[in-house]
Amino acid sequence: MKDYIYNRVNILAQYIIENKATVRRAAKKFGISKSTVHKDLSERLVKINPTLAKQAREIMDENKMERHIRGGMATKLKYAKEQAPQAEIKQEA
Repeated sequence: MKDYIYNRVNILAQYIIENKATVRRAAKKFGISKSTVHKDLSERLVKINPTLAKQAREIMDENKMERHIRGGMATKLKYAKEQAPQAEIKQEA
């Protein structure tokens, strides 16, 4: 494995563990794809540092369990923002 990949994998794992970050947030932070982050953490990290891989996997699993809640909250906020301007128009009329 090339040195830059080895370093990236360790840095990604540390970032996700310290910040309880999602794969998407880590990908955005480091300017790489979600697929790369996922492959680094689920395949490469296991070979490099199994202990760190276990910690990262726990965070990833937790995020996976919570994603439907985050999606629901995003939808709720979206419709709340759309309804607010309509309510103001009705009050003015």
